[in-house]
Amino acid sequence: MPAKTVPDRSIKICADRGGTFCDVHASFPDPERPDERKEIVVKLLSQDPGNYSDAPTEGIRRVLEIVTGEQIARGSTLNTDKIDYIRLSTTVATNALLERKGHKHALLITRGFRDLLLIGNQSRPKIFDLNIRRPPPLYSTVLEVDERVTLVGYTSDPKAEQHAVQFDEQGKVKRGYRGKGWDGQGDAEGPGEVVQGLSGEAVRIMRRPDMVKVREDLQKLHADGYRSIAIVFAHSYTYPEHELQVAALARALGFTHVSASSQLLPMIKMVPRGVSSTADAYLTPILREYLDGFFSGFDAKLRDGKVMSPRVEFMGSDGGLLDLTNFSGLKSILSGPAGGVVGYALTSWDEERKIPIIGIDVGGTSTDVSRYAGRYEVVYETTTAGVTIQSPQLDINTVAAGGGSCLTFQNGLFLAGPHSAGAEPGPACYRKGGPLAVTDANLVLGRLVPDYFPKIFGKSEKEPLDIEASRSAFDKLAQEINASVSEDKKMDLDEIVYGFIKVANETMCRPIRALTEARGYATSRHILASFGGAGGQHACEIAQLLGIKTILIHHYSSILSAYGLALADRAYELQEPSSTFYTAENRPTLKARLDRLDAQVREELKRQGFEDARVHTERMLNMRFDGTDTALMVVPAPEDGDGHEDFEAAFRRVYKAEFGFLLDTKSIIVDDVKVRGIGKTFDTLGESVYKEVERLERKPVDRSRADSTYSTYFDGVGRVQDTPVFLLTSLKLGDTIKGPAMIIDNTQTIVLIPGATAVLTSKQLYITLEDDKEKK
Repeated sequence: MPAKTVPDRSIKICADRGGTFCDVHASFPDPERPDERKEIVVKLLSQDPGNYSDAPTEGIRRVLEIVTGEQIARGSTLNTDKIDYIRLSTTVATNALLERKGHKHALLITRGFRDLLLIGNQSRPKIFDLNIRRPPPLYSTVLEVDERVTLVGYTSDPKAEQHAVQFDEQGKVKRGYRGKGWDGQGDAEGPGEVVQGLSGEAVRIMRRPDMVKVREDLQKLHADGYRSIAIVFAHSYTYPEHELQVAALARALGFTHVSASSQLLPMIKMVPRGVSSTADAYLTPILREYLDGFFSGFDAKLRDGKVMSPRVEFMGSDGGLLDLTNFSGLKSILSGPAGGVVGYALTSWDEERKIPIIGIDVGGTSTDVSRYAGRYEVVYETTTAGVTIQSPQLDINTVAAGGGSCLTFQNGLFLAGPHSAGAEPGPACYRKGGPLAVTDANLVLGRLVPDYFPKIFGKSEKEPLDIEASRSAFDKLAQEINASVSEDKKMDLDEIVYGFIKVANETMCRPIRALTEARGYATSRHILASFGGAGGQHACEIAQLLGIKTILIHHYSSILSAYGLALADRAYELQEPSSTFYTAENRPTLKARLDRLDAQVREELKRQGFEDARVHTERMLNMRFDGTDTALMVVPAPEDGDGHEDFEAAFRRVYKAEFGFLLDTKSIIVDDVKVRGIGKTFDTLGESVYKEVERLERKPVDRSRADSTYSTYFDGVGRVQDTPVFLLTSLKLGDTIKGPAMIIDNTQTIVLIPGATAVLTSKQLYITLEDDKEKK
């Protein structure tokens, strides 16, 4: 292979390690046209221990081989001189949580609250189950710390503002508490120093931690082999000093990871804050071990963080890129799916038309569904594997149905999932003795063509899919199914196999309806953006089931999570607690706090290399009606005020949309003040696909241009023996193909059902479905 001249710091690499496949997207300057960039796609199995130890490292090695033209031995330390950046999304922390394979750690909690996280919030999601098995806590042991602070006053005091402790500008007590319970002598209901918390609330310090005793207890934990701890003290969201003292001591004693709840997310509610801290202490060490292994495959420059060294960035659960210092187990739980959401959101949204998009990512192990209507929909409390976590995450619904989902027949029911064949051993057709899966069903029905599918299977990694293994396994299953039904209900093989596809499609539709119809949005008024390796085989039928008429499939749809990393923006956010009524008198104070956080966020993004013109900030207040405990994070929209931030109008609009009513007699309380900063990767991504379709001259494609034909099964039609197979790379702009047909490239197969029409644009396949009336 002849060596090629490649400029230093010019290769941009994005790698998404999923449950089954690892996708790598890279771009580099075109040697013939330096102003333009060439793109490379590499797809490999996430796990293949017989050939490589880490999939992203192996993918990057292959990219460097292709770009430089030099042979690079597997296992050798990779030189990073030519690399501009590496962006990664990883499911390491997610899998550790799902499989309960995190790091042993201890929980340090205020004395008397030992069982708080075990008791939880007493929610009973399965109220009629007779044998409830709740997952055990993540921590291995509990250490109670004899410290205590409390808030002065009580929450339901109708004259709370008049009775509250008053502080001067330096935070000193100007006048003590005067409400119910005041002892008549001091500044509060009892003895103890009164200080002003971060939220503005008065905090009474009842007992400071005995640091000598804490040191002894921590030394015992260290001697028992603990190296990771979570610290959760009552009211630390507003008074973090005790947590910070204990955290500093723990680090000095040799604990390698310390999760202080007040530093992770300083929000009210001790249970979710505590569970989040234990999750971070459980997952971050595992993530760090993986990243240490990843960095060990490269030279030292990749990790040193110097200006002239390559950057390494990670996809966070909220859709923003994070550097190594800000990336943690808690922020990586949705790292994998988030890249795909960013990918479809930035390539499918049109700011003028404002038609909401449903993104469906059909991967090997699961299907992830999300909605985008101009901004990312973020939730602040989610439950993953029975663990309720308080951390900003994209609102992604996941269902266990993907290309690797196992197909079984139990108690007269066709089942697709929840178990997955994964990458090892993979579906039956992967030549590793795996079970029947959705991929096998698509293969037998002719929706996958082995000749065009990557030949990466078997011990040599060079064998094609094994259709005979799939067919043989389905023959056995068909005999079992037909033996269980009467003679007049027996089905042929295609009907049985397609039955499993129908079950899988319906399973994938379930989370879409939860995101749309369950929240008051008409599903049919959306556009479906399909991606993921198996998305193209199911997109048309899923859209048909949901009444959606337009489908977008990006040219890189099978690796869109990796491509989304290339488009993603750097994110940095700061948040502080508040306990303030939203009134005209308090608005200037809230605005001043937002302005201060805004300036700090901009300063940090400037340090990370973003000029002011490339930085955009979102200012938010976490608001609720007095007397309720449901706070909503609110970002004012242009329609909420005449050129100024009208948070009250925004809160009422969002609350009405969420719950259908307003509590007009209640005051509004601000629980948190937050600013999120975005460092833009691109100023613009060019013309939207919808404008491009309008101006394109459509040219029907003759069947003679098909690369081949194949026998494919379609619902309501049966086997179409000569279904045309078109190569995506051979199609030109404006080419229009009518179903039934298949469009294939190196990484994806797109099935066009009868009644579907696909138009090729510069970056997408624009597919429309006929109305049922049109068919008639």
